[in-house]
Amino acid sequence: MTIKRCDWVTADPLYIAYHDTEWGQPLYDDRALFELLMLEGMQAGLSWYTVLQKRERFRIVFDGFDPEKISAYDESKIAELMQDAGIIRNRLKILSVINNARVYQEIIREEGSFSNYLWSFVGGTPVLNHWKSRAEVPASTPQSDAMSSALKKKGMKFVGTTICYAFMQASGMVNDHTLDCFCRSQDTSLPL
Repeated sequence: MTIKRCDWVTADPLYIAYHDTEWGQPLYDDRALFELLMLEGMQAGLSWYTVLQKRERFRIVFDGFDPEKISAYDESKIAELMQDAGIIRNRLKILSVINNARVYQEIIREEGSFSNYLWSFVGGTPVLNHWKSRAEVPASTPQSDAMSSALKKKGMKFVGTTICYAFMQASGMVNDHTLDCFCRSQDTSLPL
């Protein structure tokens, strides 16, 4: 029996594992959400598969995406990151992670929780879409527009509406597994 997945998934085991066990699963941990949002920003102009292949190295060189450590990065650390072939060496994207770590800390101080703040853009509950094919899935929504606008207003970079929507899909704020995907039928509590 062939397992039917969303049609964007390739035959690569890394991509299959990501789709089957992570993508679309509700994520509530503050630091995990920060990591995912920063990786989505790193993807801008590239494929998610490129980021996925480099994710473990990103975790190492960005200190497990610890915002407190990242916010203290200086020019020597930036130079070190720019020399690391295991990550995406785009200075603006690297600087955005450092900037965004500082904004993250401000959001925690103001809101108490990064997770609660981000989940508020979908009312605290995953949005369950009913797409028959990838062609129906939008690149952005009013919710991702609102998230993007709010994050930019707070000072975050690389958080455009398309990046925010991809983040919402990946973090399970939005369930965009197509109706024929086995992930959709695994959860019997979800209406098909």
